[in-house]
Amino acid sequence: MKKALIMFCVCAAIAACTNDSTTENNEDKLAASDRATLSSPSEGDTSMNHTGANRTAESPPTGAYVKGAQLISASDCLGCHKEDQRLVGPSYQEIAKKYEANENDVNYLAGKIIKGGSGVWGEVPMSPHPAVSENDAKEMANYILSLD
Repeated sequence: MKKALIMFCVCAAIAACTNDSTTENNEDKLAASDRATLSSPSEGDTSMNHTGANRTAESPPTGAYVKGAQLISASDCLGCHKEDQRLVGPSYQEIAKKYEANENDVNYLAGKIIKGGSGVWGEVPMSPHPAVSENDAKEMANYILSLD
């Protein structure tokens, strides 16, 4: 039974990672208002800190994390991950609790997004996403780490 469940999860992960659409520059997908928010967060924007203490799961990301959240929602990430509960892989909040919001961990997680990996969170491997640019992967990692 356990093997069947693992095989199902692996098949689901592979199916979720298959993307036939052409790769576009994700920067072009951002609306002008989102670019303004990214470049100049509003005064008193408390969601900017990496502790996420003032951001709840119900409130949308603001400020510097908008782009990372948009990149995640436009990708296949949500097929295996959820913000607040484990799915095929760990929740984003679990990841944020395990890693610190520093340059080394952002680079490490960006590498995992691009290259994939296994063994850190269990037996089911994370599929690689080689079409994701390093900058986009870092944006995604920064957003995830803001959820702690």
